[in-house]
Amino acid sequence: MTGTPTLTEAAATRVAAIAQKQAKPAILRLSVEGGGCSGFQYKFDLAQAPDSDDAVSETDGVKLVVDPVSLDLLAGSKVDFVEDLGGAAFKVENPQAAAGCGCGSSFGI
Repeated sequence: MTGTPTLTEAAATRVAAIAQKQAKPAILRLSVEGGGCSGFQYKFDLAQAPDSDDAVSETDGVKLVVDPVSLDLLAGSKVDFVEDLGGAAFKVENPQAAAGCGCGSSFGI
């Protein structure tokens, strides 16, 4: 599967607000780590700048960067920001995830 992951407008707006409060660039790094209840888990961080080998997409002036290793597991994904009665969180819609978990931050392929 190909396709650099992207941010929804809601996620871009939230990243921009967080970055402004922390006086950092509006660059969200999404990566995948081993662990979690389904085998892999998503990790979010603000980045100072993209690395030279990162895949980069941009929505409303906010960049989403993904390292090459994580990109294999995240190709075609969309990062959204969801607010409901249970709280507010970034949510990854990953077409490659064959299994998920209730917390929404762990997946299996």
